[in-house]
Amino acid sequence: MCSKLSCHVVDRRYSLMVVASGFANTPYYRPTGRLDPHPAALAYASLALAALEYRARRGASILLYEDETVLWRLALPRAGWWRKGQRARLPTHPLSPSQIKRDESLKRQAWLQYRAWSRITSGGLLSVIGAVQYGASTVFYKIVPHCDPEALRQYRHHVMHIFGTTGNEVMMVVDRSGIHRAKKLASTLAQYAGQLPFHLLPAHCGHHLPPIEGFWRVMKAAIGAGRGFSALQQLYWRTRQVLMAHQERPIYAFHWQPIPPRTSRALLYLKQIPPCPLCKRVEQS
Repeated sequence: MCSKLSCHVVDRRYSLMVVASGFANTPYYRPTGRLDPHPAALAYASLALAALEYRARRGASILLYEDETVLWRLALPRAGWWRKGQRARLPTHPLSPSQIKRDESLKRQAWLQYRAWSRITSGGLLSVIGAVQYGASTVFYKIVPHCDPEALRQYRHHVMHIFGTTGNEVMMVVDRSGIHRAKKLASTLAQYAGQLPFHLLPAHCGHHLPPIEGFWRVMKAAIGAGRGFSALQQLYWRTRQVLMAHQERPIYAFHWQPIPPRTSRALLYLKQIPPCPLCKRVEQS
């Protein structure tokens, strides 16, 4: 391990605190080992998003970039000794897989029974579903115990409650994760057909194009990367506090790119963008 890093590990019953003195001012970073998208698919997706942004700028529709993220109650180390192209592998774990499975099972049972965060007394992580509107910095979020199709279905109802009275089409840009293509969303998609459609990005483009990816990193740093919470409720209230403070005073500046002048006007006025012909080929490979 790098000699510049001095770690003091305090092992407790349900937490592991890692204090990295050599990286105290380093932004939160956790490698994921994700794959790079196909260059042609990435270029096609950029052109399709330029068309959607143009329609949103003209007031023909409302464009939302939606994504999900996971927050751990246990302490995670900051950027440091591993390479950026590899997934971080820690030699020690705050909880064993059986303990994590047990705590998550108890959390799911409490949530299904009471539907209240005050009733949840155990658990190691929670999820945040959020979307940012094109041209603005407001993030429409929902904190859920588990990110599953049922939580996404309720989030879609929440979005339609906000934008349903505008009368415009609300286009939601999502990646190709399994939650966005689940069969349980078929009834919800049919209910809001023509009002809240999905625009699926090509394979492996979800970490490169949506601007909300940068917001997640800043949000996790503001919540407290590398700091453990003794209870899941503390993590919930801290996350809610940071998200509500962002609505009043943004903690992340979204830089919306202007549409290139050479972009085809015929493509810009298309009401429905045709699917990328390389998506199936890239997924099969």
